[in-house]
Amino acid sequence: MPHSRFSNDEIDRRGQALYDEKIRIQVETPENIGKQIVIDIETGDYEVGEDGLKVSRHLMSKHPGAALYSLRVGFNAVYTIGGVLTPTTR
Repeated sequence: MPHSRFSNDEIDRRGQALYDEKIRIQVETPENIGKQIVIDIETGDYEVGEDGLKVSRHLMSKHPGAALYSLRVGFNAVYTIGGVLTPTTR
C-alpha cells in the first residue's frame, strides 16, 4: 500500500541512508544479527526485534501514519523465496 506523503523509492532511499549513516553502527552487534529493524524515516526512531510485524505495529503506535522502512540486520534482504540471504559488509 502506497504511503500518502512518500513514494516507495523515497522511503527506500531515506531509510537506507538513515541506516547506513546513523543506525548501522549501533545495531549490527552479534545479538542483533538476523533480527529485523524498522525505521521511521521522518523521525529516525527505530526498533529491532524478531518479528517485523510486531515491531512495525509498536513503532506505528508511537508514530501514527509514519513512513516505515524495514530490513534484516546484517543481511541484504528481509526475506527470500528460494534464494539465500547474503550477509552485508560494512
